[in-house]
Amino acid sequence: MFLTISTSGTAALPATDLGFLLHKHPDKAQKFSTSYGTAHVFYPEADAERCTAALLLEVDTVALVRRGKGKGRGGAPDAALAQYVNDRPYAASSLLAVALSAVFSSALRGVCNARPQRAAEPLPLRIEVPALPARGGPDLVRQLFEPLGWAVTAEPVALDTEFPAWGDSRYVRLVLESEKLTLAEALRHLYVLLPVLDDAKHYWVSSDEVDKLLRAGEGWLPTHPEQKLITSRYLSRRWSLTRQAMERLELVRLAEADDSEVESIDNAVEEEPEGEEKPTPLAVQRREAILAALHASGAARVLDLGCGQGQLVQELLKDARFSEVVGVDVSVRALTIASRRLKLDRMGERQAARVKLFQGSLAYTDKRLKGYDAAVLSEVVEHLDLPRLPALEYAVFGHARPRTVLVTTPNVEYNVRWETLPAGHVRHGDHRFEWTREEFRTWAAAVAERHGYEVGFQPVGPDDPEVGPPTQMAVFHRDEIRNDTPKEAKAA
Repeated sequence: MFLTISTSGTAALPATDLGFLLHKHPDKAQKFSTSYGTAHVFYPEADAERCTAALLLEVDTVALVRRGKGKGRGGAPDAALAQYVNDRPYAASSLLAVALSAVFSSALRGVCNARPQRAAEPLPLRIEVPALPARGGPDLVRQLFEPLGWAVTAEPVALDTEFPAWGDSRYVRLVLESEKLTLAEALRHLYVLLPVLDDAKHYWVSSDEVDKLLRAGEGWLPTHPEQKLITSRYLSRRWSLTRQAMERLELVRLAEADDSEVESIDNAVEEEPEGEEKPTPLAVQRREAILAALHASGAARVLDLGCGQGQLVQELLKDARFSEVVGVDVSVRALTIASRRLKLDRMGERQAARVKLFQGSLAYTDKRLKGYDAAVLSEVVEHLDLPRLPALEYAVFGHARPRTVLVTTPNVEYNVRWETLPAGHVRHGDHRFEWTREEFRTWAAAVAERHGYEVGFQPVGPDDPEVGPPTQMAVFHRDEIRNDTPKEAKAA
């Protein structure tokens, strides 16, 4: 799949500013991995008078088959052959739209700190897509793009130039030209309308696609004459989602006509009076504390070791700051439940590229765990027999060695505050032990000393002045320059 974006300029306003707007340097050829192949960005020409950025997407058809569980584009089990014999490697589709969003995400939002004024101004733009599926033909292409301010050239591609009698294919060579649009507006048009023209999506369309459509369609979709067709096709003709999107678009249109906010129009039903506020469950407070600590550490690639049923993985995926989230558990059943909770089989491409689940034991070293920014052991250590803790310690702190490690565990001193917990009992039948605050601090300090980490402690939940918090958290941090080698290794 191939697409080019060109602009012209002058000595005062050079065309090479396109590189700043796209956040891709004209002197470099860059590549980006996606769930379905590799995206390449390069510049065939780049000088003050003219600059062209090209996006080439190499599609991995085998990955498509694996992600689609062997089903065809329409989900029919007997359509597996269509996964190998198709136009996907060559013709622009939702695959290219997703690549646009992944590679040019800042440009789509109109963000450019280096050239903010240029990002907000219209540019002389020329966009070319050599092979674009167009269900509806050149006329529909013009109906979709011309109301947005584009001069449209949509040349039909012959089925076979050697046999002109066979007629035209459903593909067109598309050229869009405009001097009235910003780069962000142009990219948002493409992001929505490429899959609309193909009339197909390569991934499961869920309710979050409505939000994506409305974000990308802001400022132009509510008033577009083909709004209903665009909405229906973009949402894969799912009636319930289309109706939801159309209702929200109508609210936007009415608000714009009335020069008011959407909230002031959509206020027919009064909010119910708030009742007594319920206390936040400890599990939720624990996840919030972990997220806050991860944000403070600046981690982007995170391991959830002993992920269980995937609650923390689910929360991490909601935050775009975490580019990769890996859940590891020894229990296959827990991983199966986590997969269902995350809806991995219906997850969109960009989200699926951020998450992995795999089976593993923390009592053994595992090379798959190396190279991550942070690891979380949330309510894990107390499930191990004490003699096995040194093995976990070495596997995480000595071998995997993430820059930050968070460990949470119950504070046994707080158990007297649980009215339903009999005296002398641990909180869960599978807990092999529960530590006092002093015991936890002693263990954590020794681990930090042995493996070149610094450690601090944070309470989780209400910090009782007599018995402390219900959960205690240790935050280990390793300076990558000074503490790269454990003390045991240095001594050897």
